[in-house]
Amino acid sequence: MHRPAVLSLPPWLAHAFRTQRGPVPWSAVTRGALAAGPLLLAGVVAGRVSDGVVAAIAAMLAGINDRPGSRRASVRRLGVPALAGALGLLVGTYTGQLLSAVPLTVFLTLLGLAAGGMSAVGPVASAAGTQLLVAAAIGAGMPAAESGWQRALAFLAGAGWLLLLRLALPTPGSLAGDFRFDGEREAVADVYDAVAALLDAVGGDAATARRAALTAALDHAQDALAGPRLRRYAGSAAERRLHTQYAAALPLAEAATALAWAGESLSARAVEGPRRLAAAVRGNTDTGPLPAPTRSAPALRALDDALLRAAETFDRTADGAHRPLARRRGAGAAVRAALGTGGREYGLRVALCFGASAAVAQALHHTRWYGQHQHWYWLPATAVFLVKPDLGPLASRVLSRAAGTVLGALVFAGLAALLPRPEGLIVLVALCGALVPVATRNFGALTTVVTVLVLALVMVGGEPQASVSRIGETLLACVIVLIVGHLPMPGERGGGVRARLAAAASAAHAYLVHVLSESGDRTERWALRREAYRALAEARTAIALAAAELPALARHTEGTDAVAAVLERLVDTTTACAVHLDDTGRLTSRHTRQLQELLDELECGREWVRPPAAAQRRMGGSAHLAVPERRTLGP
Repeated sequence: MHRPAVLSLPPWLAHAFRTQRGPVPWSAVTRGALAAGPLLLAGVVAGRVSDGVVAAIAAMLAGINDRPGSRRASVRRLGVPALAGALGLLVGTYTGQLLSAVPLTVFLTLLGLAAGGMSAVGPVASAAGTQLLVAAAIGAGMPAAESGWQRALAFLAGAGWLLLLRLALPTPGSLAGDFRFDGEREAVADVYDAVAALLDAVGGDAATARRAALTAALDHAQDALAGPRLRRYAGSAAERRLHTQYAAALPLAEAATALAWAGESLSARAVEGPRRLAAAVRGNTDTGPLPAPTRSAPALRALDDALLRAAETFDRTADGAHRPLARRRGAGAAVRAALGTGGREYGLRVALCFGASAAVAQALHHTRWYGQHQHWYWLPATAVFLVKPDLGPLASRVLSRAAGTVLGALVFAGLAALLPRPEGLIVLVALCGALVPVATRNFGALTTVVTVLVLALVMVGGEPQASVSRIGETLLACVIVLIVGHLPMPGERGGGVRARLAAAASAAHAYLVHVLSESGDRTERWALRREAYRALAEARTAIALAAAELPALARHTEGTDAVAAVLERLVDTTTACAVHLDDTGRLTSRHTRQLQELLDELECGREWVRPPAAAQRRMGGSAHLAVPERRTLGP
């Protein structure tokens, strides 16, 4: 019997149709409706249309970064890119006024090199680098009567208005309890639910996916609790209690990971405890009696002990100073990431794309290809979004951007012919602002909404209808980015993946060395474990994006997924070793054999991961395991 053929799209094309699922973020939709549209209206009423347009653009860009999370985490997520955007607008305005075409192009190219390298540091830095370049292009390519510092203040006011709405307006999470807590309580509760889900999957095929989900939940809770604060430590008793409840989940996660490594299925009794803890976090209540699991194995004894400590933590008032285990990354690590292989490769591509698109845009502008239009910012600003790798594979980004721009420009052309000006356009801006949080789930949809919004803004600002020229500029930007994206670059290809894998390998080896050493500092161990799993999750994301590129690019990162899988098993095994050593003080032959096999497998992937010198010395100079002498090995 023949099965019907199933149409399978290539990865780069399938990614363009991929959409994140989930409930509609009504609170973010409300903030979007109250941001760009009202700001534009205020500018029109006050007779400062240009300032209103700039403030609305800033609110739109901040809305793209307005993702789910706690209020405290949103300060950094929205504030840092806003500061970078204001700086870009300031610099772009003055350089656009003072420099001629060639020096300006050189300057923008160098700015792209710096911003691109900075984007390799992390998601917030990537958003900041993007807004820096987009705002610089707008400042240089959108002439205005206002000075650079006035435009920068208007930009800060627009982004600050959305941030103020984020901090002040209630959300579903805050309405359920203390207003100060938005996503924090739900994030911590999700950790306990993820522990229960992993325990429920132990011994089954879903255990690996559940362990990855636990890592994501821990990352999200850590970010939600570790945002900026006026004081060094949590000030209120309720916040200290929440931080303590997060800390109590770490040994539970460790024990659950060790049980998943052992692979022996558990009774429902072992799963019930973490679920009751999750309910207690959500309701801010005591746990009551918890069903203790059997204590027949070291990992089960560790789970039971962790449940008992968590119950004690939940049933008493938290005191003392608590801070979540933050990422072990300082300014030096950020500089090394920006100057490393990933930062250099991405910085060079951004510089070439941004500089080439700015040069072409100015050439077209000075030859009057734009007709009566005075603005040439669209082409370089489009290139910035297209070259951004964390928005998806290159071909998928180009396809989504082209389709979204064409659709958005056509929709706006039709609406512009019907809507009254400026009232109808202001309402259209408010509507698009409300749609942005939903449209961020698909790059093509986001492009469509943003195209309509920006075209409405510039028409209110005095520019005539420009849908046709915007389509042409977008397609030209797509061609530029496709060409530059496939050009050979100095050094090894796949620099971003190499950098992520190297960071994951370094974190995994640091965690292994700590577990096999004489240190009894469990807080340090949990911090190292958190960093190892987090670095692995980031590497997995980079590898998945690289694998979905066109074959000409995807081939440069072939085999990296297998290396990441070995690193994950190494960290899982190290966690199982840590739990076993706590209980018995000695490792079994299964632990040592699996560690040695995994380290030998990593030797085959040394093209991608090179253990740091300290880890090599601890493990005997190469990949061979050398357990410290005071640890007694099992039979």
